Amino acid sequence: MGVSLLASVGPARAQVFKAEEPLAHTYSIVARDPKTGEMAVGVQSHWFSVGTVVPWAEAGVGAVATQSFTNKSFGPRGLELLRQGKTPEEALAILLETDEAREVRQVAIMDARGNVATHTGKQCIRYAGHISGKNFSVQANMMLTDKVWPAMAKAFERSEGQPLAERVLLAMQAAEQEGGDIRGKQSAALVVVKGQRSNQPWDDTTIDLRVDDHEQPLEELERLLKVHRAYEHMNAGDLAIEKGQVQQAMQEYGKAQALIPNNLEMRYWHAISLANNGQIDEAAKLLREIYKKDPNWRELTTRLPEVGLLDVSRQQMEKLLK
Repeated sequence: MGVSLLASVGPARAQVFKAEEPLAHTYSIVARDPKTGEMAVGVQSHWFSVGTVVPWAEAGVGAVATQSFTNKSFGPRGLELLRQGKTPEEALAILLETDEAREVRQVAIMDARGNVATHTGKQCIRYAGHISGKNFSVQANMMLTDKVWPAMAKAFERSEGQPLAERVLLAMQAAEQEGGDIRGKQSAALVVVKGQRSNQPWDDTTIDLRVDDHEQPLEELERLLKVHRAYEHMNAGDLAIEKGQVQQAMQEYGKAQALIPNNLEMRYWHAISLANNGQIDEAAKLLREIYKKDPNWRELTTRLPEVGLLDVSRQQMEKLLK
């Protein structure tokens, strides 16, 4: 980055050193699933904890990715403008109008209907650009090649039919395959929100995964997404047990364990659910294998009845602890 560039953007000169406006050169995607209405932001960068800077999303409102010489206020302010009824184009124009450093900014705004508006400033470090379509926008700056964001767009469009989070991850993986950030890799994030706001806003963000510092952030993000999906199956299995749908529960638990087979806690609570459903022999078999690997789980089993999480007879308890 030359002195002439920094001088030409005026107020941006000090942004490299300002925590409130970090130098988050990166590639990202904002996207929507037209069937579910879900909205997502995915991002990867050679910058620490990019997930605290670039992605912003709110159920029933929209999603924002703000990057390059990042103006973090574009996230919450952009969502507020959408909330007020502004279109993405109107919101973007308002944000950029009073921003003296607009030419070093890159920002994408999407509303809850999938309409998008994207800006790549003329002084974003090359290679930089964006492609917008119905229900998505991909944007990148300081890339190794100019093939990065076109590859992201193709990957997203070709993955139609898959869950939104997986489609976003595929788009970012396509970016990396074309060289990605010229500086390399460090952090990544994936946020997914519901299409409609509910009366329980604490549940409106369905996925919120961050890799703050890692040699292979996208690989780690993919692993975390797999763990997230596994726990979704575990929750579905627990619900099926409560309803007495044992066969359905076994299918869900099996899917969870297939995704992350070495997770002892998943196997443990699977066993406890079986025990509470009267399937003591099956539960005991699972627990024996768990106790061999870590005897602390046996001690935990002794503590569950006192708080109502395990309801079995004394004889059944002895079998579970054997």
